[in-house]
Amino acid sequence: MTAAPPVAPARSMLAPTVGPFVDTSRARADSAVRWGFLVACWSALLLVSYWWATGGGFQGLGGWTTGLMSTGRLTGLLASVLLLVQVLLMARLPLLERAFGQDRLARVHRLVGFTSFNLMVAHLVLITYGYASGELTRTPATLWDLTIHYPGMLLAVAGTGCLVMVVVTSVKAARRRIRYESWHLLHLYAYLGVGLALPHQLWTGQDFLASTARTVFWWGLWTTAVVCVLVWRLGLPWWRSARHRVRVTSVIAEGDGFVSVHLAAGGSPVRAEAGQFFNFRFLNGRGWTRAHPYSLSAAPDGRHLRITVKMVGDGSAALRALSPGTRVLVEGPYGRLSDRARTRRRVALVGAGVGVTPLRALAESMPYLPGEAVLLYRYTGTPLFAGELRRLADERGLHVVLLPGHRRYAGSWLGSGIGGADDRTALEHWVPDIAERDVYVCGPQAWAEDFRRTTVAAGLHEANFHVESFGW
Repeated sequence: MTAAPPVAPARSMLAPTVGPFVDTSRARADSAVRWGFLVACWSALLLVSYWWATGGGFQGLGGWTTGLMSTGRLTGLLASVLLLVQVLLMARLPLLERAFGQDRLARVHRLVGFTSFNLMVAHLVLITYGYASGELTRTPATLWDLTIHYPGMLLAVAGTGCLVMVVVTSVKAARRRIRYESWHLLHLYAYLGVGLALPHQLWTGQDFLASTARTVFWWGLWTTAVVCVLVWRLGLPWWRSARHRVRVTSVIAEGDGFVSVHLAAGGSPVRAEAGQFFNFRFLNGRGWTRAHPYSLSAAPDGRHLRITVKMVGDGSAALRALSPGTRVLVEGPYGRLSDRARTRRRVALVGAGVGVTPLRALAESMPYLPGEAVLLYRYTGTPLFAGELRRLADERGLHVVLLPGHRRYAGSWLGSGIGGADDRTALEHWVPDIAERDVYVCGPQAWAEDFRRTTVAAGLHEANFHVESFGW
């Protein structure tokens, strides 16, 4: 294990001709799930658009008032589908979690969320304006009349308020001002918002009740969303926590403001893979309702887990005071930064700061021969797990390149101690075959995106770039 000088001496990263077998079946299955989910979503959108068209949607566009009503119906239908898709994306379905991974799922979730919200607002404005016969002065009174006298509309207004709160706090400028744990709790109001906003359409919407097929479709989609939330978002975490009976066994200071928490399952084994993370709730007093997402920093064996956290906030700082025996509620495992995403024999693990924790676990558990795995680790102060990484280098042939210092400048993923070589030149110097590897990255979001651009420029295929970023 060596620190990288301004330009580290070239070292061959070429793998031996014989190496461990890489099972790509799970990666192929995940790809099929992603495509299947995409096809199902577009099919649902096309189906409701078809029903709108056959129900006189295009004919209604011929007049001003009828055009407002018809367009309002279409935006409402599309918004309803996407809101329910949004619920499924938030419901922690294992099939989707494994197929997409957290970063990709978050991007889809954000796109669908803002699109569904915009369509919902358009539906509200167009329908109200249409009922007001296209007269602006009548619109406020019409909105009041619809809210008070139409079935389910009071619930819809309350649901819209919840969704507005969720969307406003999800804007990047607002998120930076809110603690993750607080934002996470507020975000759960999206379930309440959808639950309150949709029933009025199920009860009174003509597009929901015009035929048996439509009624079955909408009630089936709505019921599926509710069941998924109850089973996977609420029921499964509590059931797993009761079965595993996880408790804290020890808390060890790692230096430079890091602490490792060791946990053990007193019940059934915990099924998890290196590289994954859990949401933890430590039952040691106030604040237990807030879930804290931490990656495993050591390969799990079914009975023992370890997380390593940097003391940066109230939640993480409280871990230092945990006492052995403290009960822990767990949600997960989540994330796809694991061996299931791997399709190539050679891998590159790239981390910044505390982002090295899941990569250290991967370096311990992944099958590889000497020369087939390289770890690039940018850090400030003292490198985390220095002794453990040295053992992995000696015993398993992991090639470790330490990159000390803060980022050199905005847009660079390299540390200030590296010198003047540009990012791509330095990367290809240390890992000349980077385009032929699976690349696992964990670190701050902006830093991870800078590294992604460098790998794309170096010829890496997007499908072989696996990322788990933090800093939300």
